[in-house]
Amino acid sequence: MTNLAPTIKLSNGREMPIFGLGTWKSFESDAYHSTRHALDVGYRHIDTAFVYENEAEVGQAIAEKIQEGVVSRGDVFLTTKLGGIHHDPTLVERACRLSLSNLGLDYVDLYLMHMPVGQKFHNDSNVHGTLELTDVDYLDTWREMEKLVDLGLARSIGLSNFNAAQTERVLANCRIRPVVNQVECHPGFQQRQLREHAKKHGLVICAYCPLARPQPARQWPPFLYDNHAQKLAQKYGRTTAQICLRYLVQLGVVPLPKSSNKARIEENFRVFDFELEPEDFQSMEQYHTGQRTVPFSGMSGHKYYPFNDEF
Repeated sequence: MTNLAPTIKLSNGREMPIFGLGTWKSFESDAYHSTRHALDVGYRHIDTAFVYENEAEVGQAIAEKIQEGVVSRGDVFLTTKLGGIHHDPTLVERACRLSLSNLGLDYVDLYLMHMPVGQKFHNDSNVHGTLELTDVDYLDTWREMEKLVDLGLARSIGLSNFNAAQTERVLANCRIRPVVNQVECHPGFQQRQLREHAKKHGLVICAYCPLARPQPARQWPPFLYDNHAQKLAQKYGRTTAQICLRYLVQLGVVPLPKSSNKARIEENFRVFDFELEPEDFQSMEQYHTGQRTVPFSGMSGHKYYPFNDEF
């Protein structure tokens, strides 16, 4: 029997596994092999995006695992995201259908607006857009995303990289509530205020870069390499990465660690059979520096750039 992650109930009543596989910077065959292996290990939550350019490979891996009888479609919680180039309201449905076609699926479990900032559309293959930013109001984009739920193309919809004020603006003007805000979150950037805000408004925080994009040569970040981290790992008989991911789970955040290494994909997932004691849990707070690893600085002059606000 494969051990699965527990699930959390979203504000619309749907269930989401509290741990997922991230696929940002998992290119083509990496994304395919990672997704296949993750499903074999017990992951049931897979996170991709139009701009990752790996939806087809992720979808192929899921299709094969369904065919092999490892999972059914209903077992897999699949998230993808609307790219900045598709914020224009006339492009939203087409963009979602394009992602579904890439994935080979009839619906996604969760469709996120990747950023509140839109980019100029030239064509679909200009995936990352350019830094030609547009003034499309994310509320107009959101209203089109709501229609995707009506059409059955997305079971749930949500936000990514939105600050608290932007989230409140969506909540005040929406017909269908966002269930999630996916943001950078790890012991070095703990998002305390945004987490509290999300909880108050019934949103789940999903964490990308939950290990802060480690740089072993630099022994960075400290929460994976310093003495305290090593001592905790030793105490629990775990790796420092497992301690970090367990910490996020206990914070009530849904971590989405990315790896294309088979052993690490398995290791990351083994965080449900132990718990950090209160003093060890508390000790992780010391690692918070408030420093992002993904600041999207090219967008910093835009009126909808989310990171000028404190949270």
